[in-house]
Amino acid sequence: MTDVDLRAAARLCELDPVASVLAAARIESLLAGGSTRGGSALWGVERDGRLEALCWAGANLVPVCAPEDDAALDAIAATALRQGRRCSSIVGEAGTVLGLWERLSASWGPAREVRADQPSLAISAPPAVEPDPQVRLTAPDELGVLLPACVEMFVEEVGYSPLTGAPGAYEARVRSLVRDRRSYLRMIDGPLGPEVAFKAELGAVTRAVAQVQGVWVAPSLRGRGLAAPGMAAVVAAALATTPTVSLYVNRYNERALATYRRVGFEQVGTYATVLF
Repeated sequence: MTDVDLRAAARLCELDPVASVLAAARIESLLAGGSTRGGSALWGVERDGRLEALCWAGANLVPVCAPEDDAALDAIAATALRQGRRCSSIVGEAGTVLGLWERLSASWGPAREVRADQPSLAISAPPAVEPDPQVRLTAPDELGVLLPACVEMFVEEVGYSPLTGAPGAYEARVRSLVRDRRSYLRMIDGPLGPEVAFKAELGAVTRAVAQVQGVWVAPSLRGRGLAAPGMAAVVAAALATTPTVSLYVNRYNERALATYRRVGFEQVGTYATVLF
């Protein structure tokens, strides 16, 4: 289940690049750094010398496997049980994640939350909404203004502060997105100085897909039409270097779904997330 060939793993992810982008981004990063094997963070299932399923085991557990492949899910679950839970979530294609969770829940449960129906949306054409010209890449010296907005978004989405984990880990993640030119924002002049009105990040990027994460509008500015033009600006920027832009969203978040559809996103699958 370990020592997976990274090139074979990348080819497997190419079969469904939107569903596998979270794992593929890690795999491509290792390849770009000169690695050829996945090590302990990448588990694989082979049949007759052919890689047919894999799982990225990092801060999140990300299985890439056909949901009907019971033998592969059994093998991934057995490895996860031997290792013990080290992840904060299981995330990926809904059938695969829920099938894996069915096998793990007796030992790893209860989960804090299971989000079983998260439409996976994608766009490969120019946005249908005029991009907001004030949305731009975040400058390195704006980290101090951006970080509180990122924390507020995380608390709203997940239910606890990301600053409660390993000291400095979340700030380092935000800093790396800014450094790698994957953080976008729109600023306004607030009563106490510059404030973030809108923000979003390209949280996972491969040669085929850029997945948007962390979309957020300041609460005081919601309902004023900032989200769709802001997303359109992020999409337009990402499509300049990546063929497809994707994201996933909770089914119950009808306002967000309507916004993304206005921009031109279409549903191409369904994600699920198990939160611990």
